[in-house]
Amino acid sequence: MRAELLAPAGSYEGLRAAVTAGADAVYIGGQMFGARAYAKNPDTDQLLEAIDYTHLHGRKIYMTVNTLLKNRELTEQLYTYLAPYYQQGVDGVIVQDYGVLSFIKREFPGLPIHVSTQMAVTGPWGAKLLKEAGASRIVTARELSLEEIHRIYRETGVEIESFIHGALCYCYSGMCLFSSMLGGRSGNRGRCAQPCRLPYEVYDGENKLGNKGEEYPLSPKDMCTIDILPEILKAGVYSLKIEGRMKKPEYAAGVTRIYRKYLDLYEKNPKGYRVLESDRQELLKLYQRDGFHEGYYKQHNGRNMIAVQNLKAQDNREKGAGKRDEELFSQLKVQYVDKKLQEKIYGNVILFCGSPAILDLEYETRHIQVEGEMVQAAQKQPLSAERVKKQMEKTGNTPFVFEGLDVQTDEQGFLPMQSLNELRRKGLEALTKECLSPYRRTLPVRTAKPERIEKAAADSKRFYVSVETWEQMEEALRRGEVDGIYCSISMFWGDSFEEKTRYAMEYIKEFGKECYLAFPYIQREKILEGKEAELENLAGCLDGFLVRNLEELGYLNRLGLAKKAVCDYALYAFNDEAKAFLEDQGALRTTVPLELNGGEIRRRDNENSEWIIYGYYPMMISAQCLKKTCSTCDKKSGFTRLKDRYGNYFHTQCVCGFCYNVIYNSVPTGLLREADQVKAASVSAVRMNFTIEGKAETGRLLDLFLDVYKKNKDVPGQVPDFTKGHFKRGVE
Repeated sequence: MRAELLAPAGSYEGLRAAVTAGADAVYIGGQMFGARAYAKNPDTDQLLEAIDYTHLHGRKIYMTVNTLLKNRELTEQLYTYLAPYYQQGVDGVIVQDYGVLSFIKREFPGLPIHVSTQMAVTGPWGAKLLKEAGASRIVTARELSLEEIHRIYRETGVEIESFIHGALCYCYSGMCLFSSMLGGRSGNRGRCAQPCRLPYEVYDGENKLGNKGEEYPLSPKDMCTIDILPEILKAGVYSLKIEGRMKKPEYAAGVTRIYRKYLDLYEKNPKGYRVLESDRQELLKLYQRDGFHEGYYKQHNGRNMIAVQNLKAQDNREKGAGKRDEELFSQLKVQYVDKKLQEKIYGNVILFCGSPAILDLEYETRHIQVEGEMVQAAQKQPLSAERVKKQMEKTGNTPFVFEGLDVQTDEQGFLPMQSLNELRRKGLEALTKECLSPYRRTLPVRTAKPERIEKAAADSKRFYVSVETWEQMEEALRRGEVDGIYCSISMFWGDSFEEKTRYAMEYIKEFGKECYLAFPYIQREKILEGKEAELENLAGCLDGFLVRNLEELGYLNRLGLAKKAVCDYALYAFNDEAKAFLEDQGALRTTVPLELNGGEIRRRDNENSEWIIYGYYPMMISAQCLKKTCSTCDKKSGFTRLKDRYGNYFHTQCVCGFCYNVIYNSVPTGLLREADQVKAASVSAVRMNFTIEGKAETGRLLDLFLDVYKKNKDVPGQVPDFTKGHFKRGVE
């Protein structure tokens, strides 16, 4: 199967430029629900026109609906928004939200659904789960290796789309709260403020890491995979995706034309694949941050992937000209942005005196014929074949141009030029309709969904505690009001994993408490494989597993243990349909999303959901390692600190057993004064998440929250310095 080159279109102008440069398909957002809310997204009429434009030129167009939707948006806006594009024939939608996936599958049958990289699909079990749920294509997490991608393709057979060029997020996509927590602008809602591109200092204890002038440890360089394109294709990637909807049309066209060139060269001569240095240099001239790297396809992380100096940011700050090649951009504008793209057609005009004018048109396999006015006998000078041909070839701004046009005439008749123009217009419109008719769809009759029944809040909610250390666990066990404990898998990982875990769980059971094993934030590279027998053995003494990503949910599903899965916040149940999706997979409970405000949470179906009432929120989960970027990797789990330009410190956990970093917020979220509102909600449980706290602090915080939430005491006058998270403001 011929691979697809997929280009970004941040505007209708950008779409036309990418198509002209050789894209097989484009992805574009409309006015709502796209992950690039600040792009020049087209309005409804423009997007409908864009759908037709791509189809007339034999290309495909995918629409981004790749943000998390709130209940009202899903139930009141999404259908009306998507309906005209569905009818027009959009080739697919890219989604992040489980609820959106379910909604589109039900309401818009036959519309291909592509799972966004925002879902952070990292392995075959998550991919299989989504395929069975209705996804036709998986956009893989950008952190995956070629081997991991090939495994997904080999074990699921699902269509794979992967990024090959452009900017990278520091965080696993969809698992970032940095922008929303600092400024209320959520990347999960298409409004990321890119805090990763700002300067930071890194500390190990009191020692500052890194060299002078290297202030950007969270800013990845851009990716360029032109040299390893054959390896990506061999890994099973079907759609080769270029990032860049926020960039200029000239950029999209320039990058597209080079990858088009090499994709064609590879298909013609795989063994002779070789990239010219001049083309590498042209890609650098189009856009870069301190040079390129080849992404995560061949390495897990590394300093060479980070623009620690970020010369581009310094140029912008100093209002310098930067490194953009204006001559190159001007050339691309002429060649692709301003160029009129027309498809070659063949025609035959038949003009005989006393008969109606006839126009036959052929385009590829399509053929139409239209009739015009009656040809009158010429009173003076009859129409010559040459004159007719010259007039009919004026196709103007239509999608077509004549490759060949025959004129059959007895040269005895006459028609006004206006009549010839009308014949041409009628013919081209009929040909356009013939080309587009296969794409048109009819909306099915909608079936009413049953109304959700509001449930009264439970009088007493379960009180759970999540811990990362034994001393935190001991403090939780000492409090009789604590109903259950989530223990991080890192506490037991390594040799004798089953034995250590079983000891802890049996110990917890002695205190009469529920016990859960919290899986890592990211599951990939077969890290849990080989542990199936141990986990099945442990399942008997565990009340459940806290899962943090789709791969883990799919993994438990494979083991027949999905009914013991508690879905953490990053398995976003942002709306009731998303929650139902997770419950349909067998989930025991879900977690209230961290980016909804109090009112939005109350309007959500919270039955069998937990509300996190305390904890340092994970701002980023990254495959990169601050210690490795700024110093060396010592393969020892622990904490570094990230200092921003305002002097705030963010503790960063190096989870070496599973090779990722967690950047925590500088201030913990604590919903203490909001306890009455939390209690009034219909959630079944609340949870405190402990991470960096020591023994004494854990004990103090437990007593404080248990007094208010379980013993119904008043909130004391003096409480620690908490943030309310999104409880008040939510996100846009």
